[in-house]
Amino acid sequence: MFTGIVEELGIVQRVASTKAGIRLAVRARLCAPGTKVGDSIAVNGCCLTVAGLTRSRAGAVFRFDLLQETWDRTNLRSVKPGAGVNLERSLAVNGRLGGHFVSGHVDGLGEIIRWECHGADHVLDVKAPDEVSRYLVFKGSVAVDGISLTVASIRKKQFKIWIIPHTFEVTALKERKVGDFVNLEADLLGKYVAKFLGKEPR
Repeated sequence: MFTGIVEELGIVQRVASTKAGIRLAVRARLCAPGTKVGDSIAVNGCCLTVAGLTRSRAGAVFRFDLLQETWDRTNLRSVKPGAGVNLERSLAVNGRLGGHFVSGHVDGLGEIIRWECHGADHVLDVKAPDEVSRYLVFKGSVAVDGISLTVASIRKKQFKIWIIPHTFEVTALKERKVGDFVNLEADLLGKYVAKFLGKEPR
């Protein structure tokens, strides 16, 4: 379980195909202390298992093995060496829930259709697939590339969010542009409510 509060911007070191799938290596600093093989890390909002790590004075390089399913359903398939990815370690039992409950299971890919600067802030419009848009509510929560954000408005199958300067500077959103895809995860509580009320598609 995660909170959608990005801890640091990791840097992709390598992406390579293997017989078992795809191997992703990411350099991290703040997330390195205490992390061990087998731990869960959210990478752009996708929960991945640390399959290996190499430590150095500057931090560590995490190795993740991705299934083809993960590769096909997330924007990790578009990352290149040198790209930034949002990293968050799993929530400690005694940790602060600064964002909202995020499972790290990506529901779908959203397409950025507007990404503009408004004064000191930025406005982001995202076209969302049905499996995400059905759960969006005004002022509700949504995870975009693993970032806990508030829905500012909804229109048909797209939604708007406002990005404050801090979020822009410390996350991979600053590398995004119109036409790029972002990982989306709808609010977990909203999905359970829909299920209990019989609104969940069969």
